[in-house]
Order: sequence, then structure tokens, then C-alpha cells
Amino acid sequence: MKRHIPGLHGDGPNTPSILEGVFLVRVDRVFYRWHPERPFYVLRLIILEPKEHEGRSLDGRLYCTPKALWKLRWFLRDFGYDPDLMGRDEVDEKALLGLRGIVRISRTTLNGRSFLNLGGFAPASEWDELSVSAANNQGVARDV
Repeated sequence: MKRHIPGLHGDGPNTPSILEGVFLVRVDRVFYRWHPERPFYVLRLIILEPKEHEGRSLDGRLYCTPKALWKLRWFLRDFGYDPDLMGRDEVDEKALLGLRGIVRISRTTLNGRSFLNLGGFAPASEWDELSVSAANNQGVARDV
């Protein structure tokens, strides 16, 4: 039996399903994945803003290696994670669900595979300011 799956052949960087930019998101799922050298959390984030992407999901990783803990701390702080749990060096996956914040998304290609890069975070309360700034920067980039 043959099935037609639109977009299956589109593997180029101009594929419309690839999102990049600044988004207001909510944490939908979190899973810890143990790896002997690079343990990490898999995050599923649901886009809340901008409205044209509302409801779409993004999957990314936050590594738990000693060199990468700064990024995990940044994420937890800006998304409003419980400071008491963080002070005890504990990450409760259930406490992460529903947290909101801003994330900068980009794509990295390594050995022909595309990976989502969580490049930066900010508290959800800064969305109005950052969304206007990001829109202005994108407008400037298009004009050049």
C-alpha cells in the first residue's frame, strides 16, 4: 500500500517546518536520559507566542554534564523553577511541567542530521520587550 506524505522529501534548510527565532513556550514534557558520558533532559516545549506558531511543539535537549550545567541552571532560573529544589541540587520532572519562559531556537546540522539548539532563555515576563526587539532585528535583516 502506498501513502502520500506531504513534505517527506523536503530535507533542505528552507523547509517551512523548521522554526528558528525567539518564542514564548510552556514545558509540556520532560524526560531524563542517562548516558555514561553525556546525560541529558529531553524537553518538549509548546509554543505560546507568536500566534502564527501557537500550539506547535519543539523537542530539545539540555545536558547535565559539569561543563553544561550553566545552561541547565539558566533554563531553570528563567523558567521559574522552585529555588528550594534547585538549592538542594534536585530536578523534579513534575515540577517542570507547565513552566513558561522565552527560548531562542536555532538549528545545528552535524553529520547530515539537524538538531534543535536551545540558545538562550529569559523569563516569560519579558516577552513583550523581547518579541518587539526580535521582530525589529528580523526586519532589519530582511532589508539588508
